[in-house]
Amino acid sequence: MLDSLQIAFLIVFPALVIVAALWDATSMTIPNWISAALVVAFAPAALLCGASWAQIGLSFGLGLAALAVGAAMFALRWIGGGDAKLLAASMLWLGVSGAAPFLFWTALAGGALSLGLIGARRAYGFIGVPVRQAWLGRLLAPAGDIPYGVAIAAGALAAFPHSILAAA
Repeated sequence: MLDSLQIAFLIVFPALVIVAALWDATSMTIPNWISAALVVAFAPAALLCGASWAQIGLSFGLGLAALAVGAAMFALRWIGGGDAKLLAASMLWLGVSGAAPFLFWTALAGGALSLGLIGARRAYGFIGVPVRQAWLGRLLAPAGDIPYGVAIAAGALAAFPHSILAAA
């Protein structure tokens, strides 16, 4: 049975990835404090949920590997720096058991997000209605970026039930 401290720590992950997604959708940035908070909160959450030191170590290894892959994707200008850090912090929380579902759901969400934005941008171009919110104007700009943090957050939330912490 989970106690209130365990529940409080387990809520940190979904809450922060949702905040990251909203921030990315509205500003095309993900603040460093979100990924840093996820990294800092992971070890206490994992220990409170009964994860072994081996599981925690493997999760940190996966997080570092995801950071290296994210940095390479950032260098290729495929994703932003905040996306790379959120990817790594999410992989840390999801661990070995959540890694494959995370990558699957993130890729699926990223494809859906990209296709949806392409359609919305085309429709907006045809309609041409002025947008009052600056963030929506950025999102609908014809050559605008894709807020991939939204897809990362969707994948992380979908994979969270498979994580080592949810299993505990």
